[in-house]
Amino acid sequence: MQPVLKGLKQLLMWSTITILSLIVLLALIIFVFISTSPQFGQKPQGEDLIRISQSPHYNEEGFVNLSETTTADIWEALKKMPEMLSGGDKNPQKPLPAAFSHTGLQTADSVTFITWYGHSAFLLELQGKRILIDPMFGKVASPTFLGSKRFAYQQPIPLERLKNIDVVVISHDHYDHLDYPTIQKIKNEVNHFITPLGVGSHLKSWGVATEKITELDWWQHTERDGILYTACPSRHFSGRGIADRDATQWASWVLRADTHNIYFSGDGGYGNFFSEISLNLGPFDFAMLECGQYNQAWSNIHMMPEETVQAGLDLNTKLAMPIHWGAFRLAPHSWTDPIIRFTKAARERNLPYILPTIGQRFQLGKDYPKSEWWKEAM
Repeated sequence: MQPVLKGLKQLLMWSTITILSLIVLLALIIFVFISTSPQFGQKPQGEDLIRISQSPHYNEEGFVNLSETTTADIWEALKKMPEMLSGGDKNPQKPLPAAFSHTGLQTADSVTFITWYGHSAFLLELQGKRILIDPMFGKVASPTFLGSKRFAYQQPIPLERLKNIDVVVISHDHYDHLDYPTIQKIKNEVNHFITPLGVGSHLKSWGVATEKITELDWWQHTERDGILYTACPSRHFSGRGIADRDATQWASWVLRADTHNIYFSGDGGYGNFFSEISLNLGPFDFAMLECGQYNQAWSNIHMMPEETVQAGLDLNTKLAMPIHWGAFRLAPHSWTDPIIRFTKAARERNLPYILPTIGQRFQLGKDYPKSEWWKEAM
């Protein structure tokens, strides 16, 4: 019996050593991967950290929201994992319709054209300038190939047309909004980047010159070529790795030109700041409003579609567009749930809205696309 017990003890000891060794090895691999992979970016350090820490919206833990905000109930989020992994109507059954024009764009000073690339990515041709907002054109919303993959489109995004970009506006540093491969492809075609505080550190680590970056705190503004860019509050969080939670700021944006006043929500939960933004900077001709990737487990940081409609009413916008859907699956709801719930609530509450096809270039104030294009992919 003694030899048997001794043998079991040795087996248990070596099993424990093996498991601990594997855990240490895995942790080391993860550490090396994060430390050496450029897609994680760079959290603010040195003078950059000193500068952004002067913000009234920054404390010892990083940037903070205007109101108490929980990012997610971890246990409730874990319960949703089976739904996230299930199939059915969670993903499109066919490639999504796309209306990309492969001809050159002629930007006019007196009119505004808008092109939606799905999710939160836009090209604005405003007052003769070409402005990209949250240009995420990559295949995966993740630092690795294991993340959420972009839905198939009937046409590929014509990246070759993204030339002579005057400004890129970034709302925050999450992977579905700030994409390393995309920045690498377009950075030499961009004259200037405008971001919330701290996000410039990522861009500089990716080879963007410091003089091409302007970082703004909430309610600060900068003017370029007659267009006023104002960073505004949103209710969200930031981070690309393990140790950079809330190290950079998140923001919504107002773009005011002689021709139009435009609002872009970025990501975030509902709050009374929408009314404050309208009071200070509104009313708006057009508002692009987050509507997708929501769940009750993280309702503080992503709006439900009915809240999206309320935000549009708070902003006093002439025209609203639901965004943050139509590209990735980052929540357990069906991929069409955002648009079905948004349109129902918008009709009930008399919020004017548009529904362009992905890639469709429309003229603001003249064209009012409202196609139920998603039904072709169901």
